[in-house]
Amino acid sequence: MTDPFVSWFEALEKRHLETLEFREVRKALQALSSLYVQRRGKLAEGAALETAGKRAAFALFYGPLHFLTVRGIVREVAREARPSAILDLGCGTGAAGAAWALECSPRPKVEGVDSNGWAAGEARWTYRRLGLKGDARRGDARTADLGGPGKAVVAAYTVNELDEAARAGLLAKLRQRGGPALIVEPIARGAAPWWGEWARAFTEAGGRADEWRLSADLPERLRLLDRAAGLDHRQLTARSLYLP
Repeated sequence: MTDPFVSWFEALEKRHLETLEFREVRKALQALSSLYVQRRGKLAEGAALETAGKRAAFALFYGPLHFLTVRGIVREVAREARPSAILDLGCGTGAAGAAWALECSPRPKVEGVDSNGWAAGEARWTYRRLGLKGDARRGDARTADLGGPGKAVVAAYTVNELDEAARAGLLAKLRQRGGPALIVEPIARGAAPWWGEWARAFTEAGGRADEWRLSADLPERLRLLDRAAGLDHRQLTARSLYLP
């Protein structure tokens, strides 16, 4: 069977290189990568998506990497999950929720929530392009209704961008609701100093905490962007928390 990721990435290339040259996206990715590594405090101000170049770089680079990472994790920890819907908190371009939904049979509806209107629109395009039922809206992940146990929740590279009070509130809601929940964050300890508390909460509730190094065969354009940013994603690294 054809991997849906391949055709999705090809469509992403066509979509985002229609009005921008590759060198422009490469330059924007270098700035975006520096922002994530060295100036994370700017993320809350929306700096990651403030220009067309950065938006294209995010969609063409981080979105596909997040898709592959979440898909790899779901295949290991959530094979038995059969949610009726998946809520993607801080959905970005919709990659995480879509990656999980495509691993389910039958495929659930995907509901994306993101504070950025462009990201929500991009997520809607992702769902349509991958043949998924779903919608995304502009909203606040901190106050989103998580639904009941039939709905799964995924928050990929989102919890680290919440303030302490919002993180505590989200953790309490996840523990109370039941139902599948997947949290994915960078493997670097400095990006999530709160991880230990969350890992204890998940494991005490019957879940699991893992670190991942997943092999990846990236499309050529994605490899070029990877090298341009001074990165090496032949292995995809991440940490995850999962409640069944």
